[in-house]
This record gives sequence, C-alpha cells and structure tokens, in this order.
Amino acid sequence: MWVASTTEMVLTPTAVALGKFDGVHLGHQRVIQPVLQSTRSAQTWGDALDSSAQSANPPAAPQERIYSTVVTFRPHPQEFFTGQARTWLTPLDEKVQQLRSLGVDQLVLLPFDKELTALSPEEFVEKILVQQLRCQRISVGQDFCFGKQRRGTARDLQLIAAKYHIPVSIVPLQTSDGQFLEDGNCGSFESLEYAPISTSLIRQALETGDIKTANQFLGRPYILMGVVVEGEQLGRTIGFPTANLELPKDKFIPRQGVYAVRVKILGESADANVPPEILGVMNIGNRPTVNGTYSSVEVHLLDWSGDLYGKEIVVQLVDFLRPEQKFPSLEALKAQIQQDSTVARQILSREN
Repeated sequence: MWVASTTEMVLTPTAVALGKFDGVHLGHQRVIQPVLQSTRSAQTWGDALDSSAQSANPPAAPQERIYSTVVTFRPHPQEFFTGQARTWLTPLDEKVQQLRSLGVDQLVLLPFDKELTALSPEEFVEKILVQQLRCQRISVGQDFCFGKQRRGTARDLQLIAAKYHIPVSIVPLQTSDGQFLEDGNCGSFESLEYAPISTSLIRQALETGDIKTANQFLGRPYILMGVVVEGEQLGRTIGFPTANLELPKDKFIPRQGVYAVRVKILGESADANVPPEILGVMNIGNRPTVNGTYSSVEVHLLDWSGDLYGKEIVVQLVDFLRPEQKFPSLEALKAQIQQDSTVARQILSREN
C-alpha cells in the first residue's frame, strides 16, 4: 500500500474515504467500503460530467485506474489544537497493516496545520479533493465535519461536491449489534451495546479493562505490537520467564493488570518449531511486588520457550483477568501467576 505524507506524492485519480480512522474499527470499515473499487473505469462515475465540471475536475480517462484512498490527518486535530501529544489505538504501522488487509490502495496523511484549518468547506473541496487528489468519489461518516471551525457537515460536503459531479456516500453511525443510527442520533446511551461505535468508546472500554467490548467494536482483537527487549529477568527466578515488549511511544496502553492473550512471532512462519499462535499471560504495570519503578509490558508464553530477543511479536488481547496488585512475597506472586496461567488457558481454549 502506498503511503503519502503530502498531496504532491498522491497517486491519482482517487476514490476517497475521509476521516481520522484511529482504530480502523467496524464503523470506519463501513466508511471505507464504498471506495474499494479502485480499478473501476472513469466511465462508471464520470459519464455524467458536463463540460464545465470536466474543466474543474477532469475525470479519469476510460480504463484509468482509480486508487482507493483513505485520507486522514497528521497530527491528530486534537493534538494540533491542544499542543498535547496523543496516543493512538493504531499508530501508523498498525494503521497501514489494517488498511492493507481491507484492500485499500493508498493512505494519505494530510498535514493538519494552520493553512489547512483556515480553508473554508468550499476551499477544502476545491483545493484538496478536486485539484490535488483528483477525487472521483467520496465516502464519509454521518458525523464528519470539516473546514474552518468545523463548519462543514457531511451533507454540506455532499452539496459542494455535487457542483463537481462527485458522488458522496454518507455512512450512518453503526452500533455494535449492527444497527444504524439515522439523523445524527448521537445522544447518551445506557449501554455500550446500543452506543454508536467510536474511537472514544473503544478507548474507554480499554481503560476499564473491558476487552470484549473493545474487540467487538474493533471487529478484531486489540493488539500490542513491538520488539522484545531485555528486561530485568526476574520472571526467570520464579519459573515464569517473560518477554519484555517495547512498544511505540504513541501506542494507547490499556488498563494496568493481567490479561489472557494470544501471541504471534513475526517472521517465524517458516520455522516448524514455532507455532503460528502461542497462548500467553500478559502483565501491564509497575510490578509492585518487586518494587518496580517504571511501567512495562511483559508476556509469559504458555507451553513454549525460545529466544525472542530482537524479534517483533504481536500480542492479541482476549480477556482481562485482574488488576495489578502487590503480593507479600515472591512465593505468593508465583502462586498467583500459576493461577492466572490456568485461568488464561481455560479462557483461550474456549475462544478457539
């Protein structure tokens, strides 16, 4: 998949899904679906263009490839306005991986700066979508806003783009049970089950250890992906060696505590001694029993051992077992880890 950090690098013409797309959750996937026909000819979308529209927005030539394109912003708008760094459910490498798996041709990271925020909704469509991206089709979520002071709505985008004969799909908000919310119904909800899927609700679920809800909203397990680095090797002294995971600094970390997880070792698929998936128990926290002074992510692999230093692994979070706690002794900690391993094995065997 092609990744462009400026509009000068973009492959055109494009079919564009617009949004932040942090998490690439089920709602985002529905917004992306309408633009996944990247090889369709311009005749499909461009035959209705009149001569004035053609001069403003030249259509793709017949049989010319149209690139399915996700357009998002860097930095995150909230980070730009507050000046505070923001963590992501899907940092760039993960986002690329998820979009590639959906069949997206291209990711465009629009620089979110003063110049972009000064554009009116009409200017954004003309300068960015029409002139720079040669956009042939657009898809947005029902709650999408754009332009100076977020004045433009999804319906405004539809009306403005119509002047250039660019069709706009407005995708209604979706709940985790597959229902859709019409007319921007984004009020309060008694249960997450009936709330519209959103990045903020996924973050909220992860912060409370509600992994099942987060995974349901994502449509896949939440993952932590990083390189195994050398730790203090205290786990080895009590019979539970762990892989110490170094994560991207902008990765959103869930609630501290113990999790049942599945682990994949990247780049080891051809090794017959390494199973495609390994069951495990993960701890996120400061390790208070041994007076830890910094937060770490450590994974104990069940029924497998080997040298993982320097290897990249993917940890899929399946369930939250318990909060982190301080034990009176290493023996008590060892007994608890044994119990955690037993519970994790039971949960993971049911999930197969």
